[in-house]
Amino acid sequence: MDPLLHLVHIKILAADLLSLTVQQTLPPSFLRQGRTVTRVELVGIVVSRDRREKFLRFLIDDGTGCVPCVLWLNHQYLNANASSASSDSDPTAEMALKMSEEVCLGALVRVRGKIVMYRGAIQIAIRDVVLEKDPNAEVLHWLQCVRLAKECYDLSSSAPSAT
Repeated sequence: MDPLLHLVHIKILAADLLSLTVQQTLPPSFLRQGRTVTRVELVGIVVSRDRREKFLRFLIDDGTGCVPCVLWLNHQYLNANASSASSDSDPTAEMALKMSEEVCLGALVRVRGKIVMYRGAIQIAIRDVVLEKDPNAEVLHWLQCVRLAKECYDLSSSAPSAT
């Protein structure tokens, strides 16, 4: 695993995220130029929203593609030791509910989360959602993605030596 990209949220465009190479391992791993990527950050417009009891599913469009995202509202299933009595005061679930209220159709949002496979397709399991107030945030994210791809993400692990 690549220690530089494995544990950080890399800034990425939808087209690059959806074109990651999937390694059929358990759990699946995702590669960009041979480097493992597990967490991403994406900025885009919410173009679809489907709220259910335990999750919010939505699509983010950044102009290069649409990325399916899921925000789990009931985090009790993640903690096998949680009792039903403590579910009413679960701070993680409260934060998720608050974040889900910010995800509205047409809203410009910044999402961060873990890349997962669901029914054979890549999606993001959301860790946090931030409503962007600056309309230039999407363009800035694009520029940062291009710069980081050239200077960091897409560098080969064996850089040529200067002679």
